[in-house]
Amino acid sequence: MKILVVDDMPLMRHVLINMLRQLNYKNVVEATDGYQALKILNQQKFDLVITDLHMPKVDGVNLLDKIRHDEALVDLPVIMITCEDNADTVKQIIKAKVSGFIIKPFNMNVLSAQLNRLFFRD
Repeated sequence: MKILVVDDMPLMRHVLINMLRQLNYKNVVEATDGYQALKILNQQKFDLVITDLHMPKVDGVNLLDKIRHDEALVDLPVIMITCEDNADTVKQIIKAKVSGFIIKPFNMNVLSAQLNRLFFRD
């Protein structure tokens, strides 16, 4: 499985990538913001995008919206990571057809549960 991790904070990318590797997801690519993520998504095929909500240039909601409106990417699962608990923002993300949510702070069990929910349903 190939995963694109998108976050403008290097430490968060590093933590998330380490968690994914511990869960045996070794094929991980990183992007520093939604703009860079879109460029990478147009060049390579991915099975999952895990993105932060708040980023410069193109934020998580705009990235998700662009993915959902691109014929080649429309079915790509997207997990949004955020510390946001504002009901209107959460509704906006759900309306944009996010595949899953992870609320900061989180641990490896939360990440594993989201991945299992998306890819290993009975």
